[in-house]
Amino acid sequence: MAAPPASPQQAATKITDLDEDSLAHCAAYLSLQDLSNLAITSKFLKKVAYSDSIWLHRFRERWPLEMLSSSSLGVRKAYLDCRTALHQLKFADPFVLDLYTEASHFDHILLDKNDIIFSQGSVIKRMKTDSFLSGGTLVRMSDHNARITCMRLFPLRETSLVRSETQREENVLVTSSYDHSIRLWWKGACQRCFRGHNGAVSTLSDKLLGDGGAKVMASGGEDGTVRLWSLSSSGKRGQQALKATLYGHQKPVTSMSVAGHRTSLLVTMSKDSKVRVWDTTTSSAIRSSCCVGMTSVAGAPVDMKCHEALLYVAAGSSVVIVDLRTLQKVHTVAIYQPRLYSFAIMPSKSLICTGGFGKAMLWDIRRGQESSKPEAVAELDGHIGSVTLLHMDPYKIVTGGLGDSFVNAWETETGTKANSLLCNHPELGSANIRCSAMAVNACSIVTASYGESQGLVRFQDFSTATRPIVEYDNDQNVSKFWGTQSYNDSDGCDE
Repeated sequence: MAAPPASPQQAATKITDLDEDSLAHCAAYLSLQDLSNLAITSKFLKKVAYSDSIWLHRFRERWPLEMLSSSSLGVRKAYLDCRTALHQLKFADPFVLDLYTEASHFDHILLDKNDIIFSQGSVIKRMKTDSFLSGGTLVRMSDHNARITCMRLFPLRETSLVRSETQREENVLVTSSYDHSIRLWWKGACQRCFRGHNGAVSTLSDKLLGDGGAKVMASGGEDGTVRLWSLSSSGKRGQQALKATLYGHQKPVTSMSVAGHRTSLLVTMSKDSKVRVWDTTTSSAIRSSCCVGMTSVAGAPVDMKCHEALLYVAAGSSVVIVDLRTLQKVHTVAIYQPRLYSFAIMPSKSLICTGGFGKAMLWDIRRGQESSKPEAVAELDGHIGSVTLLHMDPYKIVTGGLGDSFVNAWETETGTKANSLLCNHPELGSANIRCSAMAVNACSIVTASYGESQGLVRFQDFSTATRPIVEYDNDQNVSKFWGTQSYNDSDGCDE
């Protein structure tokens, strides 16, 4: 005999009617992002998501031999502090992989997940770190016949190369060169070659333009033109890929960035520090009319980056903010004499970092807005020569340069030194070993140095590190959860 149907009252059971311990047991298997989403759902579910049993489970799974001190400010905080320390590279025993190459300058280096991509002259090399120790090969790509000027990674799904859903999370590599060409690489081979510039291609856009499926890439050249290319065009030679040529700059284009508030707006800067904003959706026979605004900054250009409707421009000895809606200069947020060599921004924290001679400087955008001379929050001191290598993310700042044998990691919030990493080796055969390129991704860092006899690409992965560095300060409020550890990272450092 069939059971009677459930009454409406029985069918109305809510998740909050469940036992809190049972919910916490289930929630222990959620990802860190899902736990965060659960915590903002309601006060009841926040209490569940913050339960010690959940974080103790995660902690023991991640660091099974780690002992939690009674002075720790809760298991959840201990877990998050330890995870933060990994992202800040505060460990003495990362996994290290060294690759020796020919002794020549490294122009560019990228980390695509754990794959290392670097260029020396006209040659690109790609190494899969996961398979290199087990006999994996170093892929050499040498279709360019002159020095490479820029390298970018773009999502494969925004090109015409995707053939299956499993490929949608992969990236394609795009490179520009003094040989007047742009090449798109995938699976270790050149899939497209774009030609059109009447000189060296000096730079590529930091992101693709457009919102829909037909994404567009921008390039700038020493011919002063800006060119727009479709990455959805078929044909290995890139026929019909050139969508527009924009005229207006009188000097070589040195950098370009896509606006954050409108992905159709492209901002470009030329060698004479003239800045132009282009609306790439404008259809016009006179391509200079696509320029919807112009301004200029003082000093030689260093770099520029867009965030929402603001443009951060580093040139000469200062960083200025320009409102892209009015093309008016809003504020000078950093000044460092005699000149800047690099800069990075962290808009979510209102922070800017600049590389100078012998040190980097950390600046808070919110400070000194009424003053004509901004003051730095912290000095990241101790470098030899100019700080030309600079990375910034929510956890850390990493600095280095040609004069240094080390790259330094610093806490983003305070500028406190977190670690100092050797990036060369005596086998390079020179007392004047130069670190010429660097890339950082979550808990991994790769540096490229060269001496008289050979070059060295050094990959350091902190996600499985076990030996923490002793805290630099004696702040009693810092959670003291460190101890002897031995574990495998099954959780993923970039969770």
